[in-house]
Order: sequence, then C-alpha cells, then structure tokens
Amino acid sequence: MVWPNTQKLGTEDCEPMRDRILANGDAAASVSHSNSATPTSGASRREFLTSLAVAGAGAMLPASGAITVIAQVTRSTRGRIDVHHHMAPPSYVKAMDREIAPTAAYRNWSPAVSLEKMDKANVATSILSPIQGLVRDSLSDRSERARSLARQNNDYGAQVVRDRPDRFGLFATLPMPDVEGSLKEIAYALDTLKADGFGLFTSYLDKWPGDPVFAPVFDELNRRRAVLFFHPAHHTCCRDMAGLTGTIEFDIDTARAIDSLLLSGTLSRCPDVKFIFTHAGGAFTTLAPRMIDDFPKRFADRVPRGVEYEFKKLYFDTAHAGAAAPLDALKDIVSTSQVLYGSDVPIREYPLTDDKLEAYGGFSPAEWQAVNRGNAERLFPRLKA
Repeated sequence: MVWPNTQKLGTEDCEPMRDRILANGDAAASVSHSNSATPTSGASRREFLTSLAVAGAGAMLPASGAITVIAQVTRSTRGRIDVHHHMAPPSYVKAMDREIAPTAAYRNWSPAVSLEKMDKANVATSILSPIQGLVRDSLSDRSERARSLARQNNDYGAQVVRDRPDRFGLFATLPMPDVEGSLKEIAYALDTLKADGFGLFTSYLDKWPGDPVFAPVFDELNRRRAVLFFHPAHHTCCRDMAGLTGTIEFDIDTARAIDSLLLSGTLSRCPDVKFIFTHAGGAFTTLAPRMIDDFPKRFADRVPRGVEYEFKKLYFDTAHAGAAAPLDALKDIVSTSQVLYGSDVPIREYPLTDDKLEAYGGFSPAEWQAVNRGNAERLFPRLKA
C-alpha cells in the first residue's frame, strides 16, 4: 500500500469509519500485511488512520462497493483545489521593484516552491492568480506597458500550467480599464493560452468594476461564460488614511465591488459569468442583509430578479475566513455549494488557513468534500479527472 501525503482533515470525516475498521481485525490485519501497518515518515497519525479507513471500508464491502467507497473517501481526503494561490512571475516582481519593494514571499516564489507547499498541505491543484500591490496601477495606466505586463504575466502562467496541467490552473489578468487591450487579452488568454478564467481586482485606481467603462469587458466575459476571481485592492479614495493600517480596506473594497456590480446591473446582465470573491467576501457577509433590505427602489430595474437571487449566484473562498462568523454567514447567504477552498499562498501559509478551518465545526463531511474539491470541479471541469 502506498501511503498518500494526505491533507489535514477534520476528524469528523474519518473517525467513525476508523473506529469500525480498528474493531475489525481482518481489515486491520490486511493493511498490516501490505505495509506493516506503519505510516511513512511523511504521514501523520491522522493520515495513517484515514488510510486505514479507506482500506478497511473496501474490506467490508463487495468488490463494486469497495471501489466506490475508496474513490469517494480518497476524493474527500485528498487533492484539494486551491482557488486563491498567487504567482509572482519575474516580470511582475521587476515591475514592483519600480513602485514598491516586493515582499520576500514574492521574491522567493517559484512553481517548485508552490508545489512543495501544496504537497505538504495535500493540495492537488492550485489556480494561479496575479499578485496585487501598487503594480496594479501599472495595469491601470492604459498604456502599452500595461498590455505588455498583462501579457507577460499570462504567458508565464500558461507555461507553468503546460508544464504541470494536473497541478496548476491559470486566472489570467487583464489591463483594465484599457477596454480595447482587455478585449484582446480575453481572446488571447482563452483561445491561445486556454486559461481557466481571469484574476481581476475589486478596484482599479478610482473605479470599481461596475463602472460603465468596464461594461464591454464584462459583456465579452459573459459571452465567453468566464470564471472571474476578484482579489481586493486599495481604491484611491482610501489609501494611506491617517491613523489606520489599511488592512480593513481590503475587506471593505470587496463589499464595495459587489455593491458596484449589483447596482450597475452587471450581475443581472451577465448571468453566465461565475464571480468568485476572496476572504469569504470580506465585509460583504456582514453587510449583505442590509444591502438586501435597503436596496434603493430606483435601481430595481437593474436587478429584476431581486438582490438575494444575484447574491446566491456568487462564489467565495475560505482564505482568512477560518472562523464561525464569516463561514456561518456564507452558509446562510449563498449555501455551502458556493464556498471554495482558498489559501492566499504565498502571502499566507497553508497552516494558517487549514488549522482554523479544522477548528470550525459547521461543515458536514459532505460539505467539506464540496468545499475542498467538489464545488471547484463544477467551475473547472477539466480538474475532475
């Protein structure tokens, strides 16, 4: 038996089956015979017991049932899909050098570094997205430099995916608010690079995504049935405010971006776009009930199916959200079917996300499976294999 480098997993997924197996001498003996019943140095006690559960489940069922159970347990305990995983191409780091000193996490990043971290955290595939920082302003200057920076980012990411299509996906970036340049990059990213979607920001300088200037871009993304991953940014309205760290602005800008997309009619006008927002929606999860109750009637024609309908279509990742308040709120607002596993590597390491998620007791085993992998498979069918 080959011992998988399985992920950390909440005990609710494996302990009931583990107890049945440990009580079944034949099943335990069978595993013992195949591998001396001892995990390798890379496997933890929890991983060892989970592997016992997989083998034992097969021993207690007919052949056809054993195959099904092993497949189901393996999928739920192995191979998460991380939708919030940044890459730092050399061209991006160089551009950041001209504007703001990149962090060590960016300077030291490489695909190999990501793979090592993914293996330890039992992440099968990470969808790579552009890093934020003042470099986003370079993407917003409507110049050939912005187009070149976006193209270099996308070409680099596509090569990483070509090298390991099983381990990486790509959210390509766009030189917004350069509409012409963005439309060209959409075609190139999807038709030539076969990107899995697009990584956008919640604001570009002084504009949120619902701004009319972006309408042609979202219309094309809707025609393409694109998946969009929105990472927070710092709007020019709220940078370097005296006496504030700026940390909360990330969460607030996410809420503003959703409000902008809602009030502009973009959410209802683009039903075939799949919108993903980071950090469990930031401040959105707290403000959503108020946004529903106090929605201005004068904008009703822009949201013909209602605010709740549009909100329930949105997706959210788990990065920085390992607590009951945001996760419970998400389950209430959009249901678990819209929650995706996300880490924010390399800015945050996997244990920071995983330890908090493990401590959260609000997901059933089936819901954990959906969050870890199943929900993302619906968005990215190529990862089902």
